[in-house]
Amino acid sequence: MRWKYNSKYPGIDDLRSRAKQKIPGFAFDYLDGGCNEDVNLRKNTDEIREVELKPLYLREHSGSDIKTELFGTTYDAPFGISPIGLQGLMWPDAPKILARAAFEHNIPFILSTVTTATIEEIAEVTEGKAWFQLYHPAEKELRNTIIKRAEDAGYPVLVILSDVPTFAYRPRDIRNGLGMPPRMTARNIMQIMSRPEWALRTLIKGKPEFSTMMPYLPKGLTMKDLGIYMDRTFSGRLSEDRVKELRDLWKGKLVLKGVATEEDTETAIRLGLDGIIVSNHGGRQLDAGESTIKSLQTIVQNHQNKISIMMDSGIRSGPDIARTLAAGADFAFLGRTFMYSVAALGAAGGDHAVAMLKTQLQQVLEQICCETPKDLPKFLIH
Repeated sequence: MRWKYNSKYPGIDDLRSRAKQKIPGFAFDYLDGGCNEDVNLRKNTDEIREVELKPLYLREHSGSDIKTELFGTTYDAPFGISPIGLQGLMWPDAPKILARAAFEHNIPFILSTVTTATIEEIAEVTEGKAWFQLYHPAEKELRNTIIKRAEDAGYPVLVILSDVPTFAYRPRDIRNGLGMPPRMTARNIMQIMSRPEWALRTLIKGKPEFSTMMPYLPKGLTMKDLGIYMDRTFSGRLSEDRVKELRDLWKGKLVLKGVATEEDTETAIRLGLDGIIVSNHGGRQLDAGESTIKSLQTIVQNHQNKISIMMDSGIRSGPDIARTLAAGADFAFLGRTFMYSVAALGAAGGDHAVAMLKTQLQQVLEQICCETPKDLPKFLIH
């Protein structure tokens, strides 16, 4: 099967370079950066690419099929789109562009609580097939209200975010004034003026907002007040009791995202969760942490087949997806690849990225004579 993508941008490096040319520097830094010295950001991808696969060239092979079943749904590929905050800062309407591409290609899209489209808007775009990631509110009433909105909109999977107990130290964003509250410096204004297409589209769309949270924001907040309100509203540190309450509240599939240890995996299994996403928030929270692929390999060794094990952070390409699945993940999620593509190509970026990744992954499976993604562990070189 052939999927149509823009041959001018056949790889992630092409998309990243074009994105850097198209959007203001502060928006690109927010997308591209990690935390502290970016050690874990680089390590994530570098160590995924240490995984090697063996090709079997003389084996009979009738073709490869990348369709994959997860939580009773058959997706057209074994990867999805990770939740990302403030997507509209990087390109106006980015959440809808990506959600639409995910729906048309039959892969999962995860909506973040703190991105720039509402629960209901994305449900409409995806006909209720998107997943929702919850930043845990400090107040139970607000938590319950947001969860009820996701339930009413038909979301089949709730993803609980566990790896943001504190705000990360991100030097690029601090220099650019992209903390809370953000500040618009002369340097940032010059960057906007140098990116006229981004500026015009943002002007037409309106400034990025935490769209899902807008009904709960007090009226007339200054940007400083908004920062204080968001700090007070969300409590990122989870506990067993909080997870238990969510398990009782949510009748669909429940997934814990941000898992990096066997201990948290064991807790997720004991509390009756349906899946985990091994993740370190794209290298944006703990620079001294382990790479995701190493965490995954440890977790898979003792907990495979006990719970659905997914992974994001550091995965950039089709071969990276294949490496991740060969290392034991049931499914992969990517964030930056999709955002680079939308920042580079606008409304065409979502479809381009999915088609490019499907093509790359299909080629890897055909090359090594692997029939389906679930067979990839058989081709792992230990």
